[in-house]
Amino acid sequence: MTVEVTRLASGLSVVTDRMPHLESATLGVWVGAGSRNETPDEHGISHLLEHMAFKGTTRRTSRQIAEEIEAVGGDLNASTSVESTAYFARVLKADVPLALDVLSDILTEPAFDAEELRREQNVIVQEIGAKEDDPDDLLFERLQEIAFPKQAVGRSILGTPETVRSVNSARLRGYLSRNYRAPGMLVAAAGAIEHAAIVADAEKRFASFVGPAAPAPEQAHFGGGTKVETRDLEQVHIALALQGLPVRDEKLYSLQVFTSVLGGGMSSRLFQEVRENRGLCYAIHAFHMPYSDTGLFALYAGTDEADAPELMRVAIDQITIATEDLNEAEVARAKAQMKASLLMALESSEARLGQIARQMLSYGRPIPLDEIVAKVEAVTVASARAAGRALIASGRPAIAALGPGNGLESTAAIAESLVRRAA
Repeated sequence: MTVEVTRLASGLSVVTDRMPHLESATLGVWVGAGSRNETPDEHGISHLLEHMAFKGTTRRTSRQIAEEIEAVGGDLNASTSVESTAYFARVLKADVPLALDVLSDILTEPAFDAEELRREQNVIVQEIGAKEDDPDDLLFERLQEIAFPKQAVGRSILGTPETVRSVNSARLRGYLSRNYRAPGMLVAAAGAIEHAAIVADAEKRFASFVGPAAPAPEQAHFGGGTKVETRDLEQVHIALALQGLPVRDEKLYSLQVFTSVLGGGMSSRLFQEVRENRGLCYAIHAFHMPYSDTGLFALYAGTDEADAPELMRVAIDQITIATEDLNEAEVARAKAQMKASLLMALESSEARLGQIARQMLSYGRPIPLDEIVAKVEAVTVASARAAGRALIASGRPAIAALGPGNGLESTAAIAESLVRRAA
């Protein structure tokens, strides 16, 4: 497999990975702008724009967009995150030009019809309502708000019904013009493709995207605090967050290993001690999400109201203990899981596409697998323990809890006091 990169005169990057054993390809357009690039009165506009891109262009109706891709057996989708937005299609190799034509059409010639906009705003309001009924989604949204208070990076990606309904076609075009700039965008493809053909097509179809680069979002600042919300649920859902590391931090791999040992799977310390040995919950896990300038370590558990205080005591004890006695076997297991995940992505054009696109947005270049594996292998027991200690000492935690009863406040207070004592 060969990764190739071409930077066009406009600043737009084209990155491809030819996978000759495949008969299909996945290609897409990634934009280095997401919900944290919004102003307060634009809350939710990144996600709304992603939806509206599929609702018709000057050449195609929304139905034609769907039918042309599905008529050749392909599929079309998009996603919005905190720091990026992606539009992608998967098709057979003969239909790569069609997919690129459709992707360029929805981004360069969107119609933003007023009636389509009204309908799609209503769809997103329904999506917001569905999220309110899902305790897991709602909990992590609250956690993000507490971790990064009064900042775009801490606001929900979906927006609120009021902000979503306030957007008109002119504001959509203004946001697109401000943030969809060639230096912060890339066309990516993986699978049965030819780099030169993708470059030639991209140069022609995306000529309207030019520089200079979009304005940078405000610097993120981790806040911390507690938010408790009583809900008529069967379980208490509780999450704790600490300030993590940005994507380019040299200690990132050590923290990822520490996080994996702590709560990355069925062999993790949290799963084994909290669930298997004590039976305090059904679900518990930990993860780390790096952003460009900060990071978020989070621990989640769902448990019975009566077990919540003990669960938090045990979970936080496990974090503290791991910083002192995390061992070689655990580190080796976590490193093997990380390497396997990297290599398994090579078996899917979609997974490989996401991998190289994220690397281009984060590092400005595709990272060779050998380089990543070397960084994973460089993690030691000592460096993983040190990453855990730095995590605990990083500052006040953010804690969010949803569920029944009057004990949520005390459970959250226990969690915060234990983390502070451990620090």
